Amino acid sequence: MDFNLKRSTPEFVTEPLMQLLQEWKIKDVILLQRGETLWSWHDGGADRVSAVYSCTKSILSALIGIAIDQGLIGSIKERIRDYFPSLNAASDERYRMITIEHLLTMTSGIDWPEFDKPYWQMKRTDDWIGFVLRQEVVHEPGHAFAYNTGGSQLLSAILTKAAGMSTLDFAQRTLFGKLGFHKPKWDSHGGIYEGGAGLYLTARDMASFGQLYLQGGVWEGEQVISEAWVEASTTAQHKGLSHYDPPIFGEYGYHWWVSSQSHNGHIDCYFAKGYGGQYIVVMPSLELVAAIRKEPEGRANAIYSKKLLLEHILPFCSSSVQK
Repeated sequence: MDFNLKRSTPEFVTEPLMQLLQEWKIKDVILLQRGETLWSWHDGGADRVSAVYSCTKSILSALIGIAIDQGLIGSIKERIRDYFPSLNAASDERYRMITIEHLLTMTSGIDWPEFDKPYWQMKRTDDWIGFVLRQEVVHEPGHAFAYNTGGSQLLSAILTKAAGMSTLDFAQRTLFGKLGFHKPKWDSHGGIYEGGAGLYLTARDMASFGQLYLQGGVWEGEQVISEAWVEASTTAQHKGLSHYDPPIFGEYGYHWWVSSQSHNGHIDCYFAKGYGGQYIVVMPSLELVAAIRKEPEGRANAIYSKKLLLEHILPFCSSSVQK
């Protein structure tokens, strides 16, 4: 799909805003509205392949949905012990209750404290899957939310087994190729591509992926992902981190964040969020998709990407719809 570029620069793109982009270390912005490019800006003058960090999780969710659509995975109710036979001998029977859905909603019950701190421990081991499955189950599966990139790694391993090919190969055949992604890269470990991070995309690829979801999984007339999966994935399945202040997260779907207007004070939306301020945000009421990338400076400064969207871009797009 070729996105038409509107000829005029949006009114909100002012010199003071451009100065803010530099101060906030924003690197790329692509806005699509009604399928057209509203604004495309790159700090280096051109788009390039770069890390999207945890936005990878939402891509993986799409791939799991495609695998279910194709019958490679029976359903999200399948128990992960079917893919990891060692769990049949687990001393804690709750391990045998964990399903694919629990991994997608971050409610597996596996001990994974302090907002993904064990992820860094996992990365220092030789066996990531083994590390995850050695953690204790501390909650009944399906109840407590704990942001867990280890669970995403299990999902990538499950997809690899179900599809009979690597996660990247499956992605190239069923998603990346269809959307025309430009030379994506994906890190792997132990023969499994990283489920929760490790993917590198252009900002245009990020925006295209958001547009696919805005269009209910349809791309150039083809139903790439079922509409039912798109809807379920982007519907709140758990309250997630909706209590977090400031409201930079939200409720949680199937590896997508979901934020209502009452939660964020601006608009109903769902989004993929990567470390340091990488975002793919879909706002259906405005037919708007935003892909924003920022130089990672830690969790605190990631909020500048959200400020750009909600305080500078959104008011203009909202008023343009009303005109």
